[in-house]
Amino acid sequence: MALDTTAKVFLCSGEDRKSAVTALLQQFDLSAAKRGRVALKANYNSADPFPASTHLLTLDSLVQEITTYGPANIVFGERSGMGITARVLEDCGVNALARRLGFDVVVLDDLPLGEWMRVEDPDLHWKRGFWIPRFFTDSDLVIQTCCLKTHRFGGHFTLSLKNSVGLVAKRVPDDPRDYMSELHSSPDQRLMIAEINRYYPVHVALLDAVKGFATQGPERGRIIEPNLLLASSDRVALDMVGVALLRSYGTTPEVMQGKISEQEQIARAAELGVGTNNPSRITLESLDEKSSHTAEGLREILKVQG
Repeated sequence: MALDTTAKVFLCSGEDRKSAVTALLQQFDLSAAKRGRVALKANYNSADPFPASTHLLTLDSLVQEITTYGPANIVFGERSGMGITARVLEDCGVNALARRLGFDVVVLDDLPLGEWMRVEDPDLHWKRGFWIPRFFTDSDLVIQTCCLKTHRFGGHFTLSLKNSVGLVAKRVPDDPRDYMSELHSSPDQRLMIAEINRYYPVHVALLDAVKGFATQGPERGRIIEPNLLLASSDRVALDMVGVALLRSYGTTPEVMQGKISEQEQIARAAELGVGTNNPSRITLESLDEKSSHTAEGLREILKVQG
């Protein structure tokens, strides 16, 4: 069911990533992390450097801030689509960071069948459903961090909603089906992306838009430098603002055309109740003076093009 509710998206200048991540996370109630299990999803689809992949300082700052709440454990999960996951995480410094900060890294390609949850629903555009890790559905707190990018392989843009593709199984044990081949060959790809998000919670989604790709994507493209970090508990609202940000720089025809709320990823996710269906109900809150000017421009884009 679509949600016509108010959603807050917070903005902060990205000149000091660590301070920005701390300031953004302090806008949310993270008390569930206290002695609880925290699941963390970043964007390591490939080993290409930021903005193709999560900046290591952003991940470092996220984990350090979560650690202040005294969680029982933090579990980081990832499946890379353009590389071997274990090698991508090693090359990007995630494993070394995990050893230093004391969080667990789960290569989702290696997850046993019993730790996957199958999602099946006749209303889905997935022919035989899909699989997501149980620790993302069962944890006390789920946080994800995404990048600002367009997507030339059918997604059109890859923000918080599409970041969820990296936690869906390509294959599971004893099942030869390639779920990613189905996704990427389907004319309903953007609807299928949205549908993943219905089946796991995200308490905070953080968009690192210090830099981004305004064309091509996900691993290369024309670089833009908004110098912002944004966060929301509403993935749909965050993606609407992300699309508005891409439009402010000029982006691909697919991302520029039509109402932002009618982009297929966004419209389907809103229809399923993942987040707000009304761009006029999005409140942009700047945490510093440097992000306030950008916020004004984004409000205007949402008002006219939302």
